[in-house]
Amino acid sequence: MQKVKIIECPRDAMQGIKDWIPTEKKVQYLQSLLRCGFDTIDFGSFVSPKAIPQMVDTAEVLAQLDLSKTDSKLLGIVANVRGAESASLHPEIQYLGYPFSISENFQMRNTHKTIAQSIETLSEILNIADRSNKEVVTYLSMGFGNPYGDPWNVEIVGEWAEKLAAMGVTILSLSDTVGTSDPETIDYLFKNLIPKYPNIEFGAHLHTTPTAWHEKVDAAYKAGCRRFDGAIQGFGGCPMAKDELTGNMPTEKMLSYFTAEKVDCNINPMSFESSHNEATKIFTKYH
Repeated sequence: MQKVKIIECPRDAMQGIKDWIPTEKKVQYLQSLLRCGFDTIDFGSFVSPKAIPQMVDTAEVLAQLDLSKTDSKLLGIVANVRGAESASLHPEIQYLGYPFSISENFQMRNTHKTIAQSIETLSEILNIADRSNKEVVTYLSMGFGNPYGDPWNVEIVGEWAEKLAAMGVTILSLSDTVGTSDPETIDYLFKNLIPKYPNIEFGAHLHTTPTAWHEKVDAAYKAGCRRFDGAIQGFGGCPMAKDELTGNMPTEKMLSYFTAEKVDCNINPMSFESSHNEATKIFTKYH
């Protein structure tokens, strides 16, 4: 039976919510997700509280999690060297996630760095991860298109994949950021990149409208992608997305697709249903 890795992204779902979600509520929700069987949980971020105030308690949340009965790995997002150094102090975290954009405009908006500066930062983060026995998940944001007028085509994406492979990147998640992906582009990129870079694990971090999710997951899976990011009920997504219907890929939709395709996601259905209910409570109360 084919297997895929499902990466649940509650951090992505929560980070844009203006109302403060109490630390104990975050812990409660994450604890429910830890019982589901996800490969990895993108649980928090070590970034400036001015940029993402909702994530200021990430270290406190981590300290309260019971990890004794889970096989899920934890991923923390970092945007600079300081954040990577902070995250590297926590042995419970297996992955540092770094958003690298091939759009100069978006890189400046997201991390206040040029692409050249961002490459230097990524190089330092790779070194920090190596020293602290962690791996880096590099997100290639604007991987499927660019709404800001910066140059974009599949060849540019390929050139950046080559550069990142040469730097030692081992996990590269192509990120849809503002919902610009289409099945043809998804198919082309994964079919071309996966065989070319066998030492890289490619992932799909897709954003979608409610009607486009199936064609996107289907294209990525059939093109060879076996690592998928999602968020229960599609909460979150890029706060700069122009379309308010564009959110994260709904995890429950992906699970229904993979069940129909007889693909093993390693998810416990009862635990997932419980987390789905928890998500409804949190995201309808704090929004």
